[in-house]
Amino acid sequence: MTERTSRRTRRRVIAAAALATGVLTGMAACAPGQGSGSSADSTKSAGPVSTDPAKAGKVTLTAWDQNTDPGTNASSEALNEAFMKKYPNVTIKRVSRSFSDLKTTLKLALSSANPPDVVQANQGYPDMGAFVKAGLLQPVDRYAKAYGWNTSFPSQLLDLNRFTSDGRTWKTGNLYGVSQTGEIVGIYYNKAKLKALGLAVPTTLPEFETALAKAKSSGLQPISYGDADKSPGIHLFGVVQAATAGKEEVRKLVFNEGDAKWTDPGTLKAATTLRSWADKGYLGSGFNGQSKDQAVAAFAGGKSLFLVDGTWQAAVVAPKMKTNVGFTALSPATGQPPLTQGGQGLAWAVTSTSKHPDVAAAYINFLVDNNGMKVSADNGNLPALPPADYKPASGTVAADVLTQWKSVSQKDGLLPYLDYTTPTFYDTLTAAVQELTAGQLTPKAFTDQLQSDYSSFQNSR
Repeated sequence: MTERTSRRTRRRVIAAAALATGVLTGMAACAPGQGSGSSADSTKSAGPVSTDPAKAGKVTLTAWDQNTDPGTNASSEALNEAFMKKYPNVTIKRVSRSFSDLKTTLKLALSSANPPDVVQANQGYPDMGAFVKAGLLQPVDRYAKAYGWNTSFPSQLLDLNRFTSDGRTWKTGNLYGVSQTGEIVGIYYNKAKLKALGLAVPTTLPEFETALAKAKSSGLQPISYGDADKSPGIHLFGVVQAATAGKEEVRKLVFNEGDAKWTDPGTLKAATTLRSWADKGYLGSGFNGQSKDQAVAAFAGGKSLFLVDGTWQAAVVAPKMKTNVGFTALSPATGQPPLTQGGQGLAWAVTSTSKHPDVAAAYINFLVDNNGMKVSADNGNLPALPPADYKPASGTVAADVLTQWKSVSQKDGLLPYLDYTTPTFYDTLTAAVQELTAGQLTPKAFTDQLQSDYSSFQNSR
């Protein structure tokens, strides 16, 4: 979901592999085993593979990504430069878009007369499923075998990048990409301001709400929030829903399993809570017209107590706030493990019309091998499989991020991004959150809209 960054594979490091096995334990419980796609896709993903781009002749490789944040942009630039230095015959033409822009422009680019070779595709039905259904991505199973992705990535993560060839069934079938970064959504906090208010770091939703009320009554803006980009609303609502609905219900809803409904009490309570935050001024004013970048800048500038966002923002706030910023994930109740959205970033995929699929796959492998993982970490990103020697300095937000990532992933607390749910759910949810927080939808009307989208998708399958 996600402003999501991407992730990468590497050689098998036992300690990291052990962590990765626990990363998506909950998702694994919901994920079916690997299946098979159509004979056409199976044929395309078979055949010999050339793993040496130097033998490909002169190649221009067009790659689209959403790595616009400082940390992900820096690692992308560094790895692209290193790849072209290693293979002087290859020129990488990079096109970088924000997550929101990528969602609105990528399908047009893939359908154009001159489509890119490599793209970052968001998991779930709205993007990857739609691209697969339209025949715009090619399976990468043969590359997974050639480069060892099947063993360096735990199956739980690979399954999130699988679809049947008709795009109808997620988490099974052919593999359509691999991801580079790990990520979770949590609470960034200003350490000095929290201490000045006499508050401890909140670890539960009730404690967080207590801190919000204390900040507001003290004249301090509780949360820096901007939802003009739409995706921040998904993350904010998801943090609350995780605590009010619980992991089993959220997983059933997103994975379309069981009899859970978006109108159930847990989700309705989340909507009611978020609406109350807006009404009490916890989100500030004019937030639906403010961008996420403005919100992040306001928090980094000391204008609020909290920022609810993903780990991809750590590289943005750390240079400005130094050791005055912390990061935590919330638990439903004291003594319980934290629950939050997260998992892996957008998948790197090869387009179906790429004239250089072997070079494209070699490029992806360069991004997700052991060195690529290290470069990503060196630039302030959270690698989904942290190297064994990756140990951020104590007291830094990077150290907090790694600690919370391990706590959430190893204790079955990772929940899927909500926009994965149906092909149209991103648009439905983002619009509904804006209307809910603006007072244009009641919490019940909000959940009714989500359920209507969900029911329509289930009835069409």
